[in-house]
Amino acid sequence: RPAAYSFLAELGDCACKQISIETAQSNLDLGVLADLTGKTIILGVIDLSATEIETAELIAERVRRALPSVEADHLVIAPDCGMKYLSHHSAQGKMRAMSAAAGLLRAEMGAAR
Repeated sequence: RPAAYSFLAELGDCACKQISIETAQSNLDLGVLADLTGKTIILGVIDLSATEIETAELIAERVRRALPSVEADHLVIAPDCGMKYLSHHSAQGKMRAMSAAAGLLRAEMGAAR
């Protein structure tokens, strides 16, 4: 897989306000997100290529990788594409872990402000 989406920087000039990017499965270089100033980034942070449920800390770390390039108030966390292929148990566990990761990050950011 490539280290980045080659066309992503071009989206910085488009009229859309939100851009969804899968990052968990591909481990992309998130520095390219800096080219998308002013856009809301919907960041895929749950790896749906595996059924194992990630920890909240691992998911939070995936989000932290984006924070140097995207302001927190322009970031929405989401699963990567493909959740419909998982069992209910796995999908529910992954979503709960993502919710817990959001709580961890809010606590960190609240303490940093």
